[in-house]
Amino acid sequence: MNAMTEIPMREHANAAGRLDRNPELSILIPFYNDDPRPLINALDRLAMRADDLEIVLYDDGEPDPALNQAICTHIDRLDLPVRVLTSVRNRGRAAGRNLLARRAQADWLLYLDADMIPSDDAFLDRYRQALGDGRADALFGGYITADADRPEQVLHAALSRTSDHHDAAARNAIGATAFCSSNVLVRATVMRACPFDEGFSGWGWEDVDWAVTAADQFRLVHIDNPARHGGLHATDELLAKFKTGAANFRRLLDRHPELSALPGARAARALKAMPGQHWLRGLWSWLSRNPALPLRLRTVAIKLWRASWTSEVL
Repeated sequence: MNAMTEIPMREHANAAGRLDRNPELSILIPFYNDDPRPLINALDRLAMRADDLEIVLYDDGEPDPALNQAICTHIDRLDLPVRVLTSVRNRGRAAGRNLLARRAQADWLLYLDADMIPSDDAFLDRYRQALGDGRADALFGGYITADADRPEQVLHAALSRTSDHHDAAARNAIGATAFCSSNVLVRATVMRACPFDEGFSGWGWEDVDWAVTAADQFRLVHIDNPARHGGLHATDELLAKFKTGAANFRRLLDRHPELSALPGARAARALKAMPGQHWLRGLWSWLSRNPALPLRLRTVAIKLWRASWTSEVL
């Protein structure tokens, strides 16, 4: 037995979630400190029928017990079937998503990050239509970025909009590497055959790895059905994530050498060939964090920071 499956876990279900049912769609929401209640409320409003879907939440290590209790109390007031799975220790992003897939009851699974909100009232209807047309085994709906709530989040919003905002036509041209696990509809059979690689730890790249691996066996398609991404990080948090995420990027390239042509890999190799480039990290960090500078310059600086740390592991 995998050690991850031995970590103790408890489950809380509301009245509807305790009934024996056969839902058509399981909506799977992992969270770690983020509050998923706005997303739950939005889904509850959009669910025309409560008998064809379920929501399964996963609290990865319960870093905030008060939030966990508030969520359990909140779902008890809903008619929509909802369950909350709570792990006593952190399993990680890949293992948490695999756990959700194992505990889901439906043949189709919709992964949504806890900081996402459907972009319009037709969000679930578009995915329901996709269930029956048979053209794909997994679909990524895309996302749009919410406005920054605080000045220190402005850089993350700008970076997200310049790097990740693409319509379905552009994403289909890019292919599997444009998939993100934040808004993905996938057959349960696909997840059984191709789970997330739990060798990825911390932040980043496990969803790209999954998509590239799954695309070898299944049909992955991009559609225009975005959710709004609100979980923006302050610049200091983003710098830390890019630094620690370098090891995951190396794991991605080791598993998929054909991805060495990705822009991030090319930039890292170019910096690796520059003697003493690591001395410039302080400058790139300062440029990234300076709100007086143009956003374009700050965006370039943080990309150089990320490439510099990636160059260390290539």
